[in-house]
Formats: sequence, C-alpha cells, structure tokens
Amino acid sequence: MEKQVTIYSTPTCHFCHMAKDYFNENKIEFTEHDVATDLEARQEMMNRSGQMGVPQILIGDELVVGFDKPRIDTLLGLGDK
Repeated sequence: MEKQVTIYSTPTCHFCHMAKDYFNENKIEFTEHDVATDLEARQEMMNRSGQMGVPQILIGDELVVGFDKPRIDTLLGLGDK
C-alpha cells in the first residue's frame, strides 16, 4: 500500500521545488500545503515539528525536514531504483 505523502512548502523554497519535482519524476502522489498563505497548515506544521523550516514532508507517520533524498527513498521504498 502506498503511503500518503504531504509536503509543507513555500513558493520561493528551492528545496521544496526539488522535492516536488522528485515526487513527480517518480510518480509519487502528494498533497501540498503552501504555508506562506495557508496559516492553518503553517500552524499544523509547526505543531508537528516545532520549526518553521521547509520543506517538511510527511510520509505516512514519518516526518522528514528538508529534502533528505536518502530518507525519502527509504520511506517510499525507492532505494532499489
């Protein structure tokens, strides 16, 4: 079963764009929350992680702060590619 992927990002974040491009290249569906404009999502993100840095990527129940490709690959089972 595929894990649900949620990314908290901002439009100006380079690493956010890299993460979203990576998900698209690997056909990983994700839900995006723009925390620059969505105050509720920003608060949710801060409550979960205690920090403002983006991207914050939720894969299932695991939180990845930043575009940590090796950890993302492990959590999504992409390591064999």
